[in-house]
Amino acid sequence: MPTNLDFPAIFLLPSHLGSEELQELVEQIPTLTYDINEAEVILGKISRKERALFELRKRKLVTEEVEKDERTPPASPPRKRIRLSATPALGSSDLDSDTCSEGEIQRRLVGPVSVPKVEPTVKVAKLSWFTDSLSAGEVLPLDDKYAIYRGRKAMQPPPAPASVQTTPTKSTSNLLTRAHKDSHPRTPPSSQKRYSSQGSSQKPGSTYASHPVTKTPKRPALLRQTTSEHDLDTHLPPIPPCLHTTYSCQRSTPANPPNQEFISLLLQIRLARTLTGDKIGVRAYSSAIATVAAYPFPFQTQNEVARLPGCGQKIALLYQEYKTSGTLKEVEEYESDPKLQVLKLFYDIWGVAETTAREFYNKGWRDIDDVVEYGWDGLTRVQQIGVKYYDEFLLKIPRREVEEIGGVILKEANKIEEGFGMVIVGGYRRGKKESGDVDVVLSHRDEEATRGFVERIVVGLERRGYITHTLLLSTANTERGQEPVAWKGDSRVAGSGFDTLDKALVVWQDPNYEGEGRNTNPHRRVDIIISPWKTAGCAVLGWTSGTTFQRDLRRYCKKEKGLKFDSSGVRSRKDGAWVDLESDPVTGEPAPDMLTAERRVFKGVGLEWREPEERCTN
Repeated sequence: MPTNLDFPAIFLLPSHLGSEELQELVEQIPTLTYDINEAEVILGKISRKERALFELRKRKLVTEEVEKDERTPPASPPRKRIRLSATPALGSSDLDSDTCSEGEIQRRLVGPVSVPKVEPTVKVAKLSWFTDSLSAGEVLPLDDKYAIYRGRKAMQPPPAPASVQTTPTKSTSNLLTRAHKDSHPRTPPSSQKRYSSQGSSQKPGSTYASHPVTKTPKRPALLRQTTSEHDLDTHLPPIPPCLHTTYSCQRSTPANPPNQEFISLLLQIRLARTLTGDKIGVRAYSSAIATVAAYPFPFQTQNEVARLPGCGQKIALLYQEYKTSGTLKEVEEYESDPKLQVLKLFYDIWGVAETTAREFYNKGWRDIDDVVEYGWDGLTRVQQIGVKYYDEFLLKIPRREVEEIGGVILKEANKIEEGFGMVIVGGYRRGKKESGDVDVVLSHRDEEATRGFVERIVVGLERRGYITHTLLLSTANTERGQEPVAWKGDSRVAGSGFDTLDKALVVWQDPNYEGEGRNTNPHRRVDIIISPWKTAGCAVLGWTSGTTFQRDLRRYCKKEKGLKFDSSGVRSRKDGAWVDLESDPVTGEPAPDMLTAERRVFKGVGLEWREPEERCTN
């Protein structure tokens, strides 16, 4: 949980931090900033000055080292921060950021407020300084025990931008046309020039002509409040009890919350942070978005936002800007930034994550044609298929079509082996009118029926012409005898062992069409998941719920229950043993159906049941 200690502004380095550790720190640091130029302390799991300098260079923060005799004695605790009282006035520039505590968000700002002075120096500190401070209950001095590097921020104007070269005219003009023939998977196809970015391309392989910009530290913004807003603040609705938790799995999050328009802007900022590799920002915005989405009232004032867990002054300032202008400057900058638009273009290729998108950009590629012409042989087969069906995979799938695809799969499953049940999960089950792909979970009361079944159903659907490509076929669950995998402890490699169910990720096309010639039905992305009956409830729960709901469910099980949850089952963190939450606790009989099993998982981990439509975290 967040802390009330008066830390200086902190920028957190994500290097060497696991996913869960990163999330915990984001929530604990009350003065977290996402702009390294605003930070007084840069915190990281590092111990050498050389690594500290590398991290500063990587983020284009120019400093000159402060010699030992120039250093001023570190102050502890740091300067007093502006407090909040019952009568709000101006907002505080030093108010806790996106992960503020519930005690801090219920105070109001008092007195005439001066803009705090931005420190011209920055310290790179070991992570132990922060954790030891928490243990001690006070902000410890940043002495040589904790400080790795001290530097003075260089204040220099940004260099003049260099001219940008443009991509030469390609002699080939039908790259994607040849890709659609798909006769030789490793033969580079070609296409017309359709996905270009204005004024941002150059000859692939050359160095992109731009210079790093050295930013001057920004003065923190203040929350400003009108008299009418002050009056509204005295009649704010109480914070719902479910929002006094950082776990989104403990509250209802509807598909269309009252503040949806503001949330849509925050989602665009989070996407920009994703594309630029800002893991801290992505985590913090995810938590804030989940809180705002669960808030059941339309916002009226910025202080109403600031008091919410996971929001704080940062999100309150953004709401203030949105309320005034109807948009956010950061969103406008994202939409007009040529580099970010190119990264988004690559990110939308199925099989290309944000890291690969940046690699494509750093190679000088600026559009899909560049990827095809200069990098086709280096793409994985999945990425090649993602390029080939780029336009079609971006098309949304209406509910009626999702149901039709699910019906074909269930019919084929019962044709192979009578007795299969199925739940269409994902966005469809959460109530979305349109989906990006189709996810289904199949299960059978006879455990022998699910063993190796994923291969049989894929072959059957291929023969009927529905599956055109198989992107991934995993039989990990069958290979271990369909026993829930034992949890291997925190020492395991991050990301390993998650959701080890048998599954097939495929490209789908309805073979039934009217007329002569080529099938014009769009290609769709479909995921077929096979779960043994004894863990089907976990599979349905995991594959139904929104991303942040799933993340917080795993975190909740770890912190509050000492359990390891994923879609393939629940295990004890004490001895790694499987925990059966789905059988009847009295008779030991298995669940009568998959949805009953899902309800039993909620009850088994101590959570109130949430309908799928209440799990719409983004």
